[in-house]
Amino acid sequence: MAGLDPLDAPEDGRGAEDRMAAAARQAADRARRGRENPEPSLGARLGQMGILGWTIVVPTLAGLVVGRWLDGAFHTGIMFAAALLMLGAAFGLWSAWRWMHGAVGKDE
Repeated sequence: MAGLDPLDAPEDGRGAEDRMAAAARQAADRARRGRENPEPSLGARLGQMGILGWTIVVPTLAGLVVGRWLDGAFHTGIMFAAALLMLGAAFGLWSAWRWMHGAVGKDE
């Protein structure tokens, strides 16, 4: 029964060492990538939100102003204002969506 004694069994610590080495390599790689591509500052993030807001607001308000002018010129109530408001908002949201996908693509 000497073969069943746990003290006589060979140590199999290589699996744990391999996992530890792989984890250390992964952590070092993550740290290197973090130094190469740091996270944008709070100011940069706030600037992005501001640009995004103006990208939506300006076309929406432009559509409203042009629509009100056309409504006054043709005496149509709010027909042009409502239609151009929606078109301006749709264009602004589309522009913001395109800008965000372009900004995300550059970060990666």
